[in-house]
This record gives sequence, structure tokens and C-alpha cells, in this order.
Amino acid sequence: MRILMVSEDLPGAQVGGLGKHVVTLANRLLADGHEVEILGRNDRGAHGCAEQIGFHGRFRPGFDQPHPGWKEAQLGIFNPLKRPYFARKIGRAIARHAHGFDVVHYHGHLPMTGLYVPDGINYVQTRHDQGSECLTHLRFRDDAVCDNLVPGECAACIRRNAGPLRKSVTAIAVNGYRDQNARAFARHKTVFVSDFLRRQFLRAVPDADLTRCRVIHNVVDYPRLRAAALAAPPPRRGDLLLVGRIDAGKGFGEFLDAARGRLAPHVRITVVGDGPQRAALEGRHGGGQVRFFGWQDYPATLALAARAHLCVVPSVCAEACSTTVLEALALGRPCLALARGGTPELARYAGFPDQLGLADSMADLVALAARRLDEQPHSRPPPPTFGADAGVLLSRLLALYAEPTDHCAAGGRDKPDEDDNHGKRGERAEQRELRENAEHGEHNGSIGRSSHADRSGRAPNGEPGTQSSNDSRRGHASSDRAANHADLLDRHLHLEQRRHPR
Repeated sequence: MRILMVSEDLPGAQVGGLGKHVVTLANRLLADGHEVEILGRNDRGAHGCAEQIGFHGRFRPGFDQPHPGWKEAQLGIFNPLKRPYFARKIGRAIARHAHGFDVVHYHGHLPMTGLYVPDGINYVQTRHDQGSECLTHLRFRDDAVCDNLVPGECAACIRRNAGPLRKSVTAIAVNGYRDQNARAFARHKTVFVSDFLRRQFLRAVPDADLTRCRVIHNVVDYPRLRAAALAAPPPRRGDLLLVGRIDAGKGFGEFLDAARGRLAPHVRITVVGDGPQRAALEGRHGGGQVRFFGWQDYPATLALAARAHLCVVPSVCAEACSTTVLEALALGRPCLALARGGTPELARYAGFPDQLGLADSMADLVALAARRLDEQPHSRPPPPTFGADAGVLLSRLLALYAEPTDHCAAGGRDKPDEDDNHGKRGERAEQRELRENAEHGEHNGSIGRSSHADRSGRAPNGEPGTQSSNDSRRGHASSDRAANHADLLDRHLHLEQRRHPR
């Protein structure tokens, strides 16, 4: 099978969890005899990209993402036009490069990209974060998990004291964004990397049609991880490892603050990673029991993890499917994390009882770490197989690739524009549609008009940390007019791009 992977996270000198997943998956597909290439950004260099990210195949530079801010922070609003603009750019790049491939698999941050992929392309996307319904992709605000479902209130994520105008514009952006994503999920095959992500989207869009969606967890390169585990020296009692980007939501500061004075003298904490909070945390906690190693390449990070007594992933945000947790389990190391997001789902990959320890609060997490570090380190040979190995989960993905593509699922109005010549006839038709929509108040493709409860697999009411579906419906009903405007703005942007192609 010829497979084109697509991601705006690649290439890069420091590849995050999403990019690592793409490279791991692509390399395993190559090893199994498939032909795989990666399509990524062309504004991060055009040479040596495959070697830089550790990909064993061909990398195609295909699209750029200039000026990603669009002055949203300065204006204090989420711009309704920004995300569709970049999604359309990626969709057009896919159209240019997809010829000859049996499937195109997109891993990125713009779920509506599928609306701009031409018919005839076997298109699949994987959702790696909460960006299906949250414009910041994190659902994390004011140092806490965000449960808000009212679109206008999302303005607080970009301007704390947003007034009515900023809330109205943000409501247009959020409603349009969620609507387009729901239409893309109905039109194309979609993978959520945890059932948590699927449920979160249904909280925000209760009537979404997710019949074409599947849940497949992130994968790891288990042969490589097993080799690292076998080559590592015996773990030393008291060695605790934190790995990741040192940023808001990742919990490094919260863990180090809570652990101060609560861990035995023999405990040594190693922090691997970089990020905006590193300097402050190193100034506050560096020295003594805590060492900051900064960013390390992947082999060095694996070597540190393989010989740790305990790995801790202290994220206070709701991680969708933590690759760091999966890698710790695959290395045979005990791992601790907070019981939130998709992390509890990963307990199925534990190789021995209590390998994945979950806590309800940071204080409980530190207490659990203190108890584990007082025990002798766990040490046993890694098993021959691991449940989240790419080779194990690959069959499910290949079966999804082989499923027929039904472009009628979302209706004819969601067909993408396949003609990039943009002649006068297409421009006049678009102008006529804009006028008709403005006159009749149509909102094409609206997901709030009919119920798909029998198809959605909706999460039950009363789930901890959730609001009811009725709250979400009220938020949608109160902003139908805003959603109409979002659709018109999106179409207007498309028309302007036809007139003035960049």
C-alpha cells in the first residue's frame, strides 16, 4: 500500500509527541513493506528533513504556515477566518501530492482540513488533542482543566476581561470551528487517540455524527524501546525522572512545589526537557535533589528512562493519550500520573500490577511517589510483545485504510472545490450563494438541525467534570445566528482567495 502521511508538526529540530507518533507509525509501515512518504512544512528547510526527524523514507516539503498568530493576541479575539485559511492551504497541498497514493493520513491541528480534500482521495485523519472543539487544543485555563461549553466564554482564553464584542466574535469563531470539524468527521474516516477525546467532542457537539470514527491509541516503537531496556544498567533506588515540555499544563512546577521536603534524602529528581517555564523552575528548585538536564535527544532520553526507579508524568491538563506514559510502560518502568484525560485508558498496557499508578491530586501523586521510591526498584526483563506497539495496532489502522470512502456522508454542500483555476463562473456562483444565504439565513451543513443520537455514541450525563448535553444545546441554540455568520465569513474568505491567490 502507498501511504502519504501529512503533518504541520514536521519537520523540526525538537519533535513533540504528535510528530514522534507520525514518524514511528511511518517507519513501522515501511518496515512491513509499505511505501510511505511524509508531507510536511516547507518553511523549516527543504533538505535533510527525513534525517532530522528520524524518518527512513522520503519527506516532501509541501506547505507553509506564515504568521500563525494573525494578531489574535493583540486584538483579543479568536479570528473566525484563521483556521479555515490554513486548513484550506493544507487541503490544497494534499490535492497536489496525493496522486498515486492509496491513502492520505493527516495528523495535525486543523480537523476541518478534510472539507478541503477533493473527492476521490482516500483520506483519514487522526485527532491527537482536544483541538476538535477547543481552539487552544488544551482545554486548560487559569491553571485548571476547563469545562466551559458556552462559545462566547472561550474569549477569556485570549483576553481575560473580554467584553460583549469580543465574546460575540469569538462565539462566531468557536461555533464555525466546531461545525466545520463535525462535518469533516461525518465526511471522512477519523481516528481519536483515546475514547476520552471522542467523548469530549460529543460534550461540545452532542448531535455530531461519529459513525466514521474509531478509537486507536497512540503507538510506540517497541523493538527499539525493548532494546533500550535490555541495554540499560539496573535501576538505582531513588532515581525519579520527569520528561516533557516544561510549560503550563504539564505540571512540572506543581509537582516540584508539592514534592519539596516530602521526599526522602536518597531521592534524586532528574528533569529532562525545555520550555518557557524551565528557567524559573530551575532557579527555584535546581540543585540539591533536583537536576535539570535540558532537552536531550531521543536515544539519551530513553537511556535515562530505562534506568529510572520511577517515571512521573505530572500533567495537570487532561492529556489525550500520553506517549511518555506509553514509553515508560514499554520500558518496564513504574509510572505515575494524575487520573485525568485519556491516561486511565492506558492501564491496559501495564506489564505488572500497579505499573501505572494514578492519583486524584498532586498531593496524592507526591505521596504515592514517596512510597514507591522507598521500595526496591522493580527489575525484570521486558516481555517479547507490548500492546501499544505499532506492529500490534497496525492491523486496525490498515483495516480502516481499506474501508470504502463515502463522500456522500456529509451531503453535497460539503463537497470541496476541486478547481484551483477559479474561473469567472465559479466566482459568480459563489457570489450568488453568498447573496442567497444572506437573504434566507441558511446555515448549510448545520449539525444542530437533526439528532444523530443513535450514531454518536454520546457520553452519559453526569460524568465527572462534565456539563449536561442540554447546556451545550442551549449554547448552540443561542448562537445560531453567529454560526450563520461564521459560515458566510468562511465562504467569503474562499472567494477572496480566488480573487487574490497568495
